[in-house]
Amino acid sequence: MTRQNATRPQEPEDYYADHEEHSRRVLADADFPVYGVDRSERGTGLHRADPARGGGSAPLPVPDPPEDSDALAEYEVRNGRLGWVEVRSGDWSSAEGPYVTVRTYRPGAEQQPLPELEDVVEDERDRVYEQLEIDEGDGPGAVRALREWITVEGEPRAVQIHEDRRPEGETPAPVWAGRLRVDGVTVQVTGRGVPPGGVELRRIEDFEKYVLGRTDLMRKLARQQAQRAILEERELPPVAGLEAHRAVVEHAVHEAVALAAQARARRVPRLPRRLRGEAGAVRWEAAVRQQMRLASETRDEAGEAVTAMVNHLTRLAQNTDWAIGTPEGQAAVEEVIRFTAFASEVPSLPAQRAWERLWLGGAPRNSRQRAGDRGGLVDRLGAVAGGAGRALTDGQA
Repeated sequence: MTRQNATRPQEPEDYYADHEEHSRRVLADADFPVYGVDRSERGTGLHRADPARGGGSAPLPVPDPPEDSDALAEYEVRNGRLGWVEVRSGDWSSAEGPYVTVRTYRPGAEQQPLPELEDVVEDERDRVYEQLEIDEGDGPGAVRALREWITVEGEPRAVQIHEDRRPEGETPAPVWAGRLRVDGVTVQVTGRGVPPGGVELRRIEDFEKYVLGRTDLMRKLARQQAQRAILEERELPPVAGLEAHRAVVEHAVHEAVALAAQARARRVPRLPRRLRGEAGAVRWEAAVRQQMRLASETRDEAGEAVTAMVNHLTRLAQNTDWAIGTPEGQAAVEEVIRFTAFASEVPSLPAQRAWERLWLGGAPRNSRQRAGDRGGLVDRLGAVAGGAGRALTDGQA
């Protein structure tokens, strides 16, 4: 399966030309109609909601914003066949919009499970976070299921909408997603800053402006990325003691637990946005630098030590019910951090050395299948670290 997207910066320049040619070849083979926002003279494209009417669908013409454009967003090729195409229109540079994405699926795609509309909305919020560094919060806000109308080739079509509006003052516009059937294909539409009734669609006859628009977007994102200093060369706020180690562990453990919970709920794995992006990279860099200072290690050695520490504690959190939110768990975390930074002879030293041997030798696919007196190394690590944690909280260590 091949999937192309333009949500993250790409470079260098010669890549853009190659990518344009590849996109043209792929889209030329499209054997099903692909839809986008109608920008022709007969179509009015996008309309904002009328605030005086409570954000309803009364159309107000949208003035051209600075980044108003059309672009190819993504497509997927599976087993040599184009599976779907997504194009975007509007202002990608603002959380207020107006901004619309239109994804057209190959006929028959509905025979396989399509993404939940709630996840489609979250994908749009991910885009804003990744491109604009605006965190609109995780999980649903004020959700409504609406029956609306979207105009396709001049004809109104009914569509069931999932709308998600953040609490007043957090985000200026709701984000919504819906699907409709048009001439035997499924069309998925997502919008922000524009009501469903303010969207008009038409079949795309010429993809060239979308291909060129994609390149323009990638260039702008690449320039935006280039303005950020290389993290290893950046001056970071000073940290004291083991605070950087604690911060990176907390980040990693919550990340692992969140993904595991989503997998159990059969949802698309999606990290909370506060745990992603540059903030996480800065936390990691701070921990590596502090490890270098405290343990007199090289950057490579410190990076390996922090990696082993994080993997130890995330595995512990995934395989025990006391590692998070309990005094025992907090004590165990502190011992792992102290052992990492100072090689201290902590009460759980046997567990720390067992993890070192496991880590240096390569983790087995399923540690619970290894022989051991408790049925697996994770059990032994948990038992030793948990016991040490209880001893620490009782004032015995």
